[in-house]
Amino acid sequence: MTPSNVKATLSFSDGSPAMELPIYRGSVGPDVIDIRKLYAQTGRFTYDPGFLSTAACNSTITYIDGDKGELLYRGYPIEELATQCDFLDVCHLLLYGELPNAKQQKAFDSLVTHHTMVHEQMQFFLRGFRRDAHPMAVLTGLVGALSAFYHDSTDINNPKHREIAAIRLIAKMPTLVAMAYKYGMGQPFIYPRNELSYAANFMRMMFATPCEEYVPNDVLVRAIDRIFILHADHEQNASTSTVRLCGSSGTNPFAAIAAGVACLWGPAHGGANEAALSMLMEIQRSGGVEKIGEFIKQVKDKNAGVKLMGFGHRVYKNYDPRAKLMRETCHEVLDALGLHDDPLFKLAMSLEKIALEDDYFVSRKLYPNVDFYSGIVQRAIGVPVSLFTAVFALARTVGWIAQLNEMIGDPEYKIGRPRQLYVGATRRDIKPIAQRP
Repeated sequence: MTPSNVKATLSFSDGSPAMELPIYRGSVGPDVIDIRKLYAQTGRFTYDPGFLSTAACNSTITYIDGDKGELLYRGYPIEELATQCDFLDVCHLLLYGELPNAKQQKAFDSLVTHHTMVHEQMQFFLRGFRRDAHPMAVLTGLVGALSAFYHDSTDINNPKHREIAAIRLIAKMPTLVAMAYKYGMGQPFIYPRNELSYAANFMRMMFATPCEEYVPNDVLVRAIDRIFILHADHEQNASTSTVRLCGSSGTNPFAAIAAGVACLWGPAHGGANEAALSMLMEIQRSGGVEKIGEFIKQVKDKNAGVKLMGFGHRVYKNYDPRAKLMRETCHEVLDALGLHDDPLFKLAMSLEKIALEDDYFVSRKLYPNVDFYSGIVQRAIGVPVSLFTAVFALARTVGWIAQLNEMIGDPEYKIGRPRQLYVGATRRDIKPIAQRP
């Protein structure tokens, strides 16, 4: 953090003495006012529901400019990373701060590849779940259980333990997600293959069976790899903040990441692409493309209570840069699979056209977001809707770990302890039961 020459002065109209607050400048983005001494000097807290105006940490990992529609991982634009790197290159970047050179790339890829197997006992743990359990319920349990199987890397204060846990989590998440899928399908688990790429290995574990040889489709592998890259990190969102808060207590990395998985499950967060696909399927059931005009009317009617899922973004006030990349991938996948005439995908493309041309949506900047396109891509590939958020969790794991490690390495970090504005009853005494109203 760079101290600013400018200071903020906080004054009070009740005669309390004013105080000066330091201001810090980031390399890009808004300045921040340091309020750490506010309570000690004034006896007051700030009030910021949702922490929408509060910087809870300083970070060098991800930067978002919502007005410009810009997303940077360690300074690199997402557009360059998604077109010039693969997911494991991005993992190296997020974990270590730099893209790998040729030697580092080979070593890192090999390290991750040789940790993709999970302990055989995990299969028996998995079999304790009902077959129809939601994959996110299963994944939350599996990730939390990793600390029981790999307890030799659970000391969050040991840098070597953290690195081993990071590699294990990145390597094993595709295996766990595929196992959760296969278990729900009643199919045998498929073991990873070391000669395949990270994304191709995931595809094979998901869709291969022992009955025949499975050859991953290069177009679909590229699409999955891009989904992973675009979802790898997204600054201090709800699940990342959860991982940081959980990890601030000193708990092990597997438990902290399991907390992130649980948070991501929420429909307002990681469940958004599932919600977008569910919306499309509901329109399809109601009459498909012919009924799209009626649906748009309901969206525009505030009293109808109909929400347009997969459009607009809380952070991006312009076009989501990830959506543009995912749109290219979406059309590439639909072309490769010959699905442009599929009724659901025709409906999706009709809705996209309206959102990009209708003044109601354009003026409100309700552009299709990454969730809209990634949901379409995953369904086309064959990923069931209920597994969308688990795939998101797989991709985001590296971001969570990078953020967790950064927090632990920060000399200013403390256990998280948000404050509150208490508006409940003041002190009162208990009355005998006969005297209670």
